[in-house]
Amino acid sequence: MHVNVKGGTMISKIKKRDGRIVDFTDKKIYNAIKKAFGAVYGNEVDKSKDIEKVTKLTLKYAEEEFDDKITPTVEQIQDLVEKSLIELDYTEVAKAYIVYRHKKAIEREMKEMIGVQDDLKLPINSLRVLERRYLLKDETGKIIETPSQLFHRVARFIASADKNYGGDEKTIKYYEKAFYEIMTNFEFLPNSPTLMNSDTRLGQLSACFVLRVDDSLDGIFETVKQTAKIHQSGGGTGFSFSRLRPKGDIVKSTAGVASGPVSFMRVFDVATDVVKQGGKRRGANMGILDIWHPDIEEFITVKQTKGMLENFNLSVAVSDEFMNAVLEDKDFHLRNPRTKEIVRTVKARQLFNLITYSAWKSAEPGLFFIDTANRANQTPEYPIYSTNPCGEVPMPDYESCNLGSINLAKFVDLDWSSRDWKEKVNWKRLRYVVRMAVHFLDNVIDLNKFPLPQIDKQTKLSRRIGLGVMGFARMLTMIGVGYNTEKAREIAEQIMKFITEEGRKMSHELGRVRGSFPGFKKSIWADKYDALRNATITSMAPTGTISMIANTTSGIEPLFALAFVKNVMDGTQFFYVEPMFEQILKVRGLYSTELMQKVVDEGTIQDIDEIPDDIKKVFVISYDIQPEDHIRMQAAFQKYTDLAVSKTINMPNSATVQDVENAYILAWKLKCKGTTIYRDGSRGAQVLNIKKKK
Repeated sequence: MHVNVKGGTMISKIKKRDGRIVDFTDKKIYNAIKKAFGAVYGNEVDKSKDIEKVTKLTLKYAEEEFDDKITPTVEQIQDLVEKSLIELDYTEVAKAYIVYRHKKAIEREMKEMIGVQDDLKLPINSLRVLERRYLLKDETGKIIETPSQLFHRVARFIASADKNYGGDEKTIKYYEKAFYEIMTNFEFLPNSPTLMNSDTRLGQLSACFVLRVDDSLDGIFETVKQTAKIHQSGGGTGFSFSRLRPKGDIVKSTAGVASGPVSFMRVFDVATDVVKQGGKRRGANMGILDIWHPDIEEFITVKQTKGMLENFNLSVAVSDEFMNAVLEDKDFHLRNPRTKEIVRTVKARQLFNLITYSAWKSAEPGLFFIDTANRANQTPEYPIYSTNPCGEVPMPDYESCNLGSINLAKFVDLDWSSRDWKEKVNWKRLRYVVRMAVHFLDNVIDLNKFPLPQIDKQTKLSRRIGLGVMGFARMLTMIGVGYNTEKAREIAEQIMKFITEEGRKMSHELGRVRGSFPGFKKSIWADKYDALRNATITSMAPTGTISMIANTTSGIEPLFALAFVKNVMDGTQFFYVEPMFEQILKVRGLYSTELMQKVVDEGTIQDIDEIPDDIKKVFVISYDIQPEDHIRMQAAFQKYTDLAVSKTINMPNSATVQDVENAYILAWKLKCKGTTIYRDGSRGAQVLNIKKKK
C-alpha cells in the first residue's frame, strides 16, 4: 500500500541509486527492516510486531518529510529506517542495519570497479567470476552483457532445441522462462562451457571428454591435436595411456626403442599449457595408466618431481585382481600392452605401498577402480578405460558429457528444530527443478557443436548427461546436521536416490516423445524400460566456479573452513566467511569481532571455548572430519549416482602413509569408482587455504 502524506496526496515513487524512478511500496521497507531483525534474532524468532512498529514509524517520518513534489531517494528512506530503530530503542538492530548499509556501500563501489552492471544483485565474488570468465566481451575486451542477459542468452538458446521435436513458439517461450528462472534462482546451473558458449560462434557446450591414445606416433600426435581443439573450446580431457608400449620396447619402423607413456604425456602437458580454453580457463587432463603396465612405477612417482605434468591429474587404474592380491600379499604380473606377455612379476603389496607413499607425499596418484566402473557401465558394448579430468565421468573413448548441478541449499530454510529432516526439504520444488534440468541437459546435446565428428557420433549414441549437486554442506548447516554423521550420510543417499529416480522418470518421458538414445537396445536399460532418452542421468562434479556464481559450497564437499582464502584464475584471491555460521552466532548472541578473528585465525572452531558444542557439531570443516567419514559420504552419494563422484579425501598434515592406504582400501570396498586423497601441505600451492597464525 502507499503512504498518505500531507494534503491527502501520496508518495508513489522512489528514486533508485542508478537514477531510475520506480513505484514506492511499504513492503520493501518492511522487508529491509525484517532482514535487520533477522540478523540479530534469527528468522525463526517471531518479531513481526516489532518490525511492523518500526515500519509504521518510518512511514510516518516519510509522510512528514516528503510531499507530492519531492521524490525521496533510497538513501533518504534508509536514513529514516535508522532514525526509527534508534527512536524505538532497537539499538542492536540499528547497529546491524548500519553495518549492513556500510557493507553494501563498499560492495557497490567494488562492483563499479569491476565494470559489470549488476542487474541480479549478486555477491561481489560471484560478479568477479562472471566478469572474468562468463560474460560476453567485444573485440576490445569490453563486457557487452549483464548477468541477467547471460542467463537469458543461455535459456533462450537451450530452449530453442524444442523446435526439433515439434515445439511451437509458445512452448519454446515456456521453457525459456523456466530455464531462466531456475538459473537466476541459482537452483540449477549447467557446466561452464554451456554458460560461456551458448549462442556463440564457438558453440561447444560440454565440459568432459575422453579420447583414445593409440600406440603409434601418428595416433599419439593426432590425439594431441584433438586435445588442443577440445581445450580451446572450453572442455577437459581424459586419457588412458595403457596402450602405449613401455620404455625400452622395440620400435620396428625405426629399429629404435620406445620412450614410454610418461614421455608422451609430457607432450600433452606442454600442449595444454600453450592452449588456453577459449581464452577463459586453462586446460585440464586426466592421465590414467593401468596397474599392469611395465612403466607403472615411473607413472606413480612422476609428480614427486616438481613441475612435472602440472596440467594433469593422475590416477592408476586398479583391478579387483590387483586389490585382492594386495590384501592377500600375492605376486602380480606386469604385461607388455603390445605383446600381452608378462614382462616381470612384482609383489602387489610393494606396488601398492609405492602408490600410497606417493599420494601421501604429493597428493597423486589417485585410484580409478576400473572393474567397479565397468560393472556399472550402462553401455557395456563400449568398455570404459578412462574418466574426465576430475573423475566424475567414467565413459568410453570419444564420448563427451555435459554436466549441470542442483544447488541443494535452495530447497531448505534455516531450521534447527527437532523435526524429521525430510519435512525440512521442499521435495515438490526439487522434483520440478530436476525435471527441468534433465530437459535442459538433453537439449544441450542437440545444440552442441562438437569439436570432432567421432565425438559427435559417440556422444549421440548414448546421450549421456550428468546431473549432480552443489551446496550440500550448506544445506546440512541450514538444517542443523553435522557432515560427519550417520544422519548426513542418510540424507546424501536419500537425496541422491530422489534426484536420480526423478531424473530417470523425466528421461523416460523424453524417450517416449523424442525417441530413446540410439544405443538403448544394447544397454542395461533395454530390459527395464520401453524407452529412455539418456544412458546416464547423474554424476557428481566438483562444481568449481559455478558454485562460486551460485554463492554456495562446492559439490558434495564439506566446508573447507569457516573463513578461508580461495586462489583461482591466475592468482586472483577470494576471501570467504561461511554465512550460516555467522548468522547462527548472531541468533545466539555470540557474535563479536574478537570471536570472528579467532575463527579466521584458526579456520576450525573445535578448540574455541566460547562456542557451544551443538554449534561445533554442525560446523565441522574438512580437516575436522576423519578420512573414513569422507569416504563413507562419497559412497553414500555413489550408491544412487549413475556415473561417478568427484570427492577429495582431505587429511591433515599429520596423516600417515597407513592412513592413505586405509582410505584407498575402504573406498574400493565401499564400491566407489575412484578416489583422491589430499594431505594438507603436500603441495606447495593450494587452491584453498585457511588463514592460520599457528
